[in-house]
Amino acid sequence: MIEDGQVEVHFYAAARAAVGRSTVTTSSGTLAVILAKLGQDYPQFQAVLPRCSFLVDEVAVHGDPRQIVVGSGARLDVLPPFAGG
Repeated sequence: MIEDGQVEVHFYAAARAAVGRSTVTTSSGTLAVILAKLGQDYPQFQAVLPRCSFLVDEVAVHGDPRQIVVGSGARLDVLPPFAGG
């Protein structure tokens, strides 16, 4: 269960390898703040981050990460490019 003020972050492919986990919980906020925190907590993630796309509650988000709010209880998916299909 996600606590109030928290976001569940799910990592896939190279992002999961960089973080070393498939899921973490962090504080809610703007996408920019969340990604900066994840980059601090998992330095290898910074190398993968520029190639990633993001889903918030299963909806693709685009635009300025400083203006995209990931609210309490949301799910953030971090998707680097990956092959297959």
